[in-house]
Parts: sequence; structure tokens; C-alpha cells
Amino acid sequence: MRTTMLRSIQSSLKSSTVLRRSYSSESAPERKVAILGAAGGIGQPLSLLMKLNPLVSSLSLYDIAGTPGVAADVSHINTRSEVVGYMGDENLGKALEGADVVIIPAGVPRKPGMTRDDLFNINAGIVKGLCTAIAKYCPHALVNMISNPVNSTVPIAAEVFKKAGTYDEKRLFGVTTLDVVRAKTFYAGKAKVPVSGVNVPVVGGHAGITILPLFSQATPQANNLSDEEIVALTKRTQDGGTEVVEAKAGKGSATLSMAYAGAIFADACLKGLNGVPDVVECSFVQSTVTELPFFASKVRLGKNGVEEVLGLGSLSDYEKQGLEALLPELKSSIEKGIAFANKS
Repeated sequence: MRTTMLRSIQSSLKSSTVLRRSYSSESAPERKVAILGAAGGIGQPLSLLMKLNPLVSSLSLYDIAGTPGVAADVSHINTRSEVVGYMGDENLGKALEGADVVIIPAGVPRKPGMTRDDLFNINAGIVKGLCTAIAKYCPHALVNMISNPVNSTVPIAAEVFKKAGTYDEKRLFGVTTLDVVRAKTFYAGKAKVPVSGVNVPVVGGHAGITILPLFSQATPQANNLSDEEIVALTKRTQDGGTEVVEAKAGKGSATLSMAYAGAIFADACLKGLNGVPDVVECSFVQSTVTELPFFASKVRLGKNGVEEVLGLGSLSDYEKQGLEALLPELKSSIEKGIAFANKS
């Protein structure tokens, strides 16, 4: 049973929307993945899931406290990667050196009544410090930003890298995969189709109304859903984080599903680096899809990170309205991040 479960988890990590050619551990290149915030609510299950990924040869776990225990625990799992834990600011450089992919779930979680914007001042400072270290110790790594509010922390990271002279827009990603995961799950349940075959692009940003699932482009197409049901599905996808925060009654946020989504996106980045063709995921990246400097849409991943930022495609009238509505709020969040990064 244990072997079957492990294979199932690894199979999930090897594909997100379609089955892709995967590498065995014997043929996969050496790849180091660093997780910053590895002892936290997202970081611990994310560390577990990345330990199960056969594309990872070295797993570097960093946090300000608690990392030795997480690293010891995860290191006992009989998979390919070697695990090392690093704790405290003085060891951050060692954690990052030679990393191919850096995943950042560091920061404080949401609490009841707290918006993503409430998290800004604390998490923005954490992200700024970590990105300063990334620019110094692994400037060519693919950076997967999970720390909220993503609509602001990605622009912060970009500004930090620009100041350091290391910015490459192809290597910075806001992880919006959880919005896609939720949209797929909710759509499959309502359309009564197997979730494993569902794909739903989600564009815009990663908070509230800036999250715009494109159910008109969902596959397989369900013609049995009413306009009211599409509106309800959109609202539930946008409010998915709040749904979990309220269900946990103040004792946590969406940590497990976020870890899963983060592992899916990191796996896609690794596949792209390794030359697997046609790896496409949604992500919040530097973009010319709209007039805003950053926007989430489908992105083709490759050996240098972003190979191509794909357009929005055909939108329904409801989705066009949603796009117009989200742009001012997303613009404000992006500008807030840029302003924070350029203070002091």
C-alpha cells in the first residue's frame, strides 16, 4: 500500500494538465531545489512533496527556526534527493548556493478577517530580504514566489533583482497554481466530469477579484452549466482561501493544498529546465498581455524559465467584465510592491 501511494503521489507530480514524458532518477540531471520557509505550515508539506520528486537531486531546506527537525524527518524518506537543513540568517547563503529552483513560502499566514493586503508589511519585508540573498548567492535560479500577497511580492522581488543587476524576467514566477487547482476541482464537481482530465486556465492575479478563471476555455467543455453556475464557480475560486481560513476557525490557512500546488509548479519548472517539451502552466509573470507590467496567464516553460507568455484567447462577455474589473485592483497591488521595494 505504501509503495502504491508513493507511486501515486509521484505520478501526480509528474503531470498537471497532461501526461508528459518524465525522467527516471538515473537519467535526470542534477538539480538543487531550495525551499525558504521550510519549517512553516506550507513549507513542511512542500518539503515532503519535493522529496518525493525524482527530478530533485539536492533538497535544501531553510528557515529562521525549526529546520533541523524538518530536514532530519524528511531525509529519512528513501527517494533520490539528499536533504540538508539550514537555520538562521547566517546560513541562508549556504542554503541558496547552486540552487536551480528557489521556492519561497516564507511569511506569516492569513488569519480570520485578514485580507492578503493585511499581510503586506510583514511579508514584504521578509521577501525583500530573501530576494537580496538570492541575487547574491544564486542569481540564475528560477524563483517561485508563494509568499502573499503575490500580486505585490513578485514586483518587490523584481525590483530587488533590478537593483542588484541580476533581474531576468524569465526566471521570476508568482505561483498561482492553487487557483488553477481549485478551479479544476470545483468545475469537475459541478460539471460531473473526472477531475483528472480537467483543465481550466486562470488569469489575472492571486487575490480576490484579481483571480479570473476562464471557464469558457475549460476542457472538457460542459454545456450543462448555467450562467449562474459559472458565476458561482468563479466566486468560489476567488474566495477559496477564505473558505479554508474560515473552515479552520482561526487555526490555519490553505497550507496543504498550497503545498501541493507549489510542488506541481516547481515540478513543471524542473521539467522545463530539463528540456521536456510543451510544459505549460499558469503563472504571475512580467507580461505584455495587458497594460500592466505583471499578469498571470498561461506560460510555456523551458530551459531558461519562461519561453513564451501566452495570450488570453477568446473570452466570454462575463470574463471580459471580470478582466476590466480586476485591472485597477491588480495595478494598485503591483504599484504598492514596487513602492515598498524602492523605499530606503
